[in-house]
Amino acid sequence: MSFPDAPGYPPVRYRGERGERSGRLRPADTAPDLVGPATEIGFLATAVQTDGEFGLYRYTMTGPPTGPGPHFHRTISESFFVLSGTVQLYDGGTWYDATAGDFLHVPVGGVHAFRNAAGERADMLLLFAPGAPRETYFAANVERAVAGAELTEEERLAFLLAHDQFDA
Repeated sequence: MSFPDAPGYPPVRYRGERGERSGRLRPADTAPDLVGPATEIGFLATAVQTDGEFGLYRYTMTGPPTGPGPHFHRTISESFFVLSGTVQLYDGGTWYDATAGDFLHVPVGGVHAFRNAAGERADMLLLFAPGAPRETYFAANVERAVAGAELTEEERLAFLLAHDQFDA
């Protein structure tokens, strides 16, 4: 099977002769890194850990209904892979009731959103590429939710700008 439109491999970045032991296992029973009123988030691979290549997060929505509205990013792509439950995914034009095994990739600049409309437990993987410090974005949202704090519109827009997130 050939793939004529497939790009070639990137430039060589490791020049060692024999490879090295550098993997990092995160056991399945590792507690989430952030726990909020409606979410649990595990930092599976942060941009720091992957040298900026990607960020991978396990995002569990525990209820009540939650999720960001339609938005886009100027510097990162975002991909969603549903592990369990039902997550509504938005591809910029249509909302889908995504279930285990469903996948959505959104290129840089693509409008997207997700939500747990039913408020039932749902679990998915979020992949950002290249890696960005999304854990600071998630942590700030959880802190505000726990405190019941609201941002002014000016504060909200500044926060989103600092985290490469733009309302669509």
